[in-house]
Amino acid sequence: MTDLAASLSDTRTDTSSAQDAGALLARVLLAAIFLIMGLGKLAAAEGTIGYIASVGLPFAEGVYYGTIALEVVGAGLLIAGYHTRAAAIVLGVFSILAAAIFHADFADQMQFTSFLKNLAIAGGMFQLAAFGPGRLSLDRG
Repeated sequence: MTDLAASLSDTRTDTSSAQDAGALLARVLLAAIFLIMGLGKLAAAEGTIGYIASVGLPFAEGVYYGTIALEVVGAGLLIAGYHTRAAAIVLGVFSILAAAIFHADFADQMQFTSFLKNLAIAGGMFQLAAFGPGRLSLDRG
């Protein structure tokens, strides 16, 4: 092995470790919003159910409980790196739907910002689905 090849080989090992740590950090950061918001909905059931009903969704109470389950369980799967690609796809689609249903008032700057935030989260989720969770996960890659 030439010196250059040995050098590249050593760098790749270091890069892989850094990439795995970065993937873990990314999973935790992406999961954090879902975990915090899912648990937060438990503290404001009546208001959240009312908000869901106010946008015209049927079965607001069922949507409420389903959303909490999706956010909390999905976040847990991301953090653990278990069924990561499937969880990321589901949370990505959920983020786009939430943007379209709850944040489509583009005349309101806060709603527009929330819409773009949801799209950015979906992008991160689809990136995670495409490239996997890294080796520091139960899926291991």
